[in-house]
Amino acid sequence: MSLIKKAIFILISALILNSAAFSQEVKKIGKYKDWETIIFIDGEKKVCFAQSIPVLQAPKKNLRDARLFVSFRPNDKVSDEVSITSGYEYNNQNSITATSGKSKYKFDIAQENFAWISESKVEKKMIKTLKKGSRIMVTGYNKSGSQTIDHYSLLGFTKAYNSAKKNCS
Repeated sequence: MSLIKKAIFILISALILNSAAFSQEVKKIGKYKDWETIIFIDGEKKVCFAQSIPVLQAPKKNLRDARLFVSFRPNDKVSDEVSITSGYEYNNQNSITATSGKSKYKFDIAQENFAWISESKVEKKMIKTLKKGSRIMVTGYNKSGSQTIDHYSLLGFTKAYNSAKKNCS
């Protein structure tokens, strides 16, 4: 994915998270246990995504606005895009990883407070893991080098994913 598309995604994500101040349309399509499906419409452009917040964060005293997303952007011919934000700007010296059971995935592109997986094959493999697993753990590092760990429940992921995919196909 090009840097321009990533910048657009960052902007759209920021707009979604702060949508009250903007005129774009944001619809919550459904809540599926620990996941939800949201659609963002800006004119002719539509973004659908499944998202979740952590059920557990470490360190506990530093609560952050962290989220795990799987997005679909039909206008840009993008589907199954896995991204995260841990609620802070990432440190580029350390890896950002997601682990579920024996499966481990590296988010190899980080810009400010968002991270992506660059290979669509790896994203598809991670989505299979998300569908089968019960929990995934995301490890990241802030600018000062401090480690954070976010635990996401995967209960409801498949329904939220299917809903997002259906609404943007």
